[in-house]
Amino acid sequence: MRRLNDETPVAVLDGYAPFCKLHVHRNWTSTRCMTIPIGDENRRFLRSAYEARTSDELPVLVRWFEGVEPPVAEFLIAILYSREQMAKEGNPIDADWGVVGCLYTMTPEETPMTPITMMRNALGVNEGGSDVPIDRDAYRRSVAFWEKNAGWRG
Repeated sequence: MRRLNDETPVAVLDGYAPFCKLHVHRNWTSTRCMTIPIGDENRRFLRSAYEARTSDELPVLVRWFEGVEPPVAEFLIAILYSREQMAKEGNPIDADWGVVGCLYTMTPEETPMTPITMMRNALGVNEGGSDVPIDRDAYRRSVAFWEKNAGWRG
């Protein structure tokens, strides 16, 4: 957190809603890219299961690679929510912005959120979302990306 606070980001991007900003930094860690393109050589390593992020959420279908090692990411993209949104979601903070997640990528661009995350967001805070309606065009772009890519687990 100290480094994110002390270092000027390479870029600041608008997030999916007015309360969301993305701070792009060069990756100073050994963390690997969060997604891998799906191809004939690695398709056999894809796994899936129904999982919930917390005991309060309903399980949803997720997909990931096992046994595949992605490259070290070039960029770390911190996902920030405003103080007001953090409080709305039950995580009050004293700062103006709070980190809610990070993306690790090869390019200084946002990885599209998964389609199920967009749906959960539209369902509202009680279902683990953020009360942001689905943007149908963004949803289609998300599907196009996630049809060709998957996350991984080490």
